[in-house]
Amino acid sequence: MRLLFDLDGTLTDPFLGITRCIQYALEKLGREVPEKADLAWCIGPPFIETFLTLLKTEDEAEAVEAVRISREYFSSRGLFENEVYEGIPEMLGQLKSKGYELSVATSKPHVFAEKIMDHFEMRDFFCAVDGSELDGTRRDKTSLISYILERDSLRAEEVLMIGDRKYDILGAGENGVRGIGVLWGYGSAEELESAGALACASSPADLFAHIQQGE
Repeated sequence: MRLLFDLDGTLTDPFLGITRCIQYALEKLGREVPEKADLAWCIGPPFIETFLTLLKTEDEAEAVEAVRISREYFSSRGLFENEVYEGIPEMLGQLKSKGYELSVATSKPHVFAEKIMDHFEMRDFFCAVDGSELDGTRRDKTSLISYILERDSLRAEEVLMIGDRKYDILGAGENGVRGIGVLWGYGSAEELESAGALACASSPADLFAHIQQGE
């Protein structure tokens, strides 16, 4: 069975790096800069959608420019202003020892996701690290999961998506893939269950048990 893991809010807590790069972009654009605590909702959705909301615009070109500016900060500093959630490496090791195939499926550009996995010495747990392209291709979970299924010739019933936000669960469902939510990230049980999560895990150890039950 293949397990697809979201990155932000699931494997690592990127709060500081993401909120700081958003603040950096808004300041550069001369816009109002919210406090970091007021930007927690930005962790999960694709960045273009986030900036469309923050800039109060429907002009995608403006949001694309904001994303470009935010990457000036993120690519040099923000991606490492991040920390691995307690218990994650141990759980990944247990899953791998049980014969599960693990891969990362994030809306973050894969070039950044790969650096994060290497930095935190988690790359060896995963057979693949997949994300969006810098031009925004596959930035939503529906298209990303579809791409992974087709590329790796995977059947939907042999795959589980694990993530902390509704985007993970909805994207999985659009592809006929079951999803399990995690509650240590940035989504609530209500959000995840409403999106169709098979279950919600309160800790990495609880997730390990749910994955075995879900199989």
